[in-house]
Amino acid sequence: MAAQRRAAPSGPEGGGETGPERGGRRHGSAKKSRGPREPRRRWLKAAILLCAAALGALLGWSRLSAEDGVSEVLAPHGESLRDKFIEIPCSEDYDSHKRFEGCTPRKCGRGVTDAVITREEAERIRRIAERGLSLGGSDGGASILDLHSGALSLGKHFVNLYRYFGDKVQDIFTEKDFALYRDVRKRIQQRIAQAFGVDSASMYLTKPTFFSRINSTEAKTTHDEYWHPHVDKVTYGSFDYTSLLYLSDYTEDFGGGRFVFMDAGSNKTIEPRAGRVSFFTSGSENLHRVEKVHWGTRYAITISFTCNPDHGIGDPVLM
Repeated sequence: MAAQRRAAPSGPEGGGETGPERGGRRHGSAKKSRGPREPRRRWLKAAILLCAAALGALLGWSRLSAEDGVSEVLAPHGESLRDKFIEIPCSEDYDSHKRFEGCTPRKCGRGVTDAVITREEAERIRRIAERGLSLGGSDGGASILDLHSGALSLGKHFVNLYRYFGDKVQDIFTEKDFALYRDVRKRIQQRIAQAFGVDSASMYLTKPTFFSRINSTEAKTTHDEYWHPHVDKVTYGSFDYTSLLYLSDYTEDFGGGRFVFMDAGSNKTIEPRAGRVSFFTSGSENLHRVEKVHWGTRYAITISFTCNPDHGIGDPVLM
């Protein structure tokens, strides 16, 4: 049986049954000299292919890392943070706008805290968002609800929910909802003022301030493309301080959807957690984006502040 296994590969090469009769011993000797080389060639080829695959994977991972740039988690979702603040140099964005002493940022940075809003309060705020967004919703993956202006995503467009739904709004929201909303806004405003050493009375709520609901549905319009890097002060000139209150939990309610500060060479990531507040000065020192949501639903509310009273807006009232 062993002789047959050795002879089998020589069939095509040796002319079948005539091989042994025509100098079989010499031919067998040639086979023996080639035999050890074949496994070595196959092993070398496999090794080269394996190295090439490993190199390709490494380059692909490097490109992905360069695109995402996520190298440090500033606020893990599983960790309750009392207060965390990082000071960074201010950009020149504020120089092209009117400055307001005691408010316009001279100290810039970013902070995160789980000690301002409780998880129970975040759940109550989320229910306000869910009820409001139940009236509409985008055809794509990103829907917004602005209780101040009344803007609500509906299909591929926006409507004013107060005009579009009229008295039905009274069945969706209560005055207690709006009172909680105002109280949460005030506490976040005070925390921002404390962190940046400004007078909270000199800060004004500004637009847009809105709830967001994001899922993995494919974008249908540019309004659904929430993941692009941007600077709030450039996008909305009135912004001086931006805050986000997260209303759902990363890895539990949704995957993806982390908030990423895009720093030179080393990005910083905030993982959402219900009740977590992140806040930052709105200039180019805090270029940022949101990762695409891969599954589940991510709820948050963006609450923005200006130092210019001309751009201030009032708290929402139940009409």
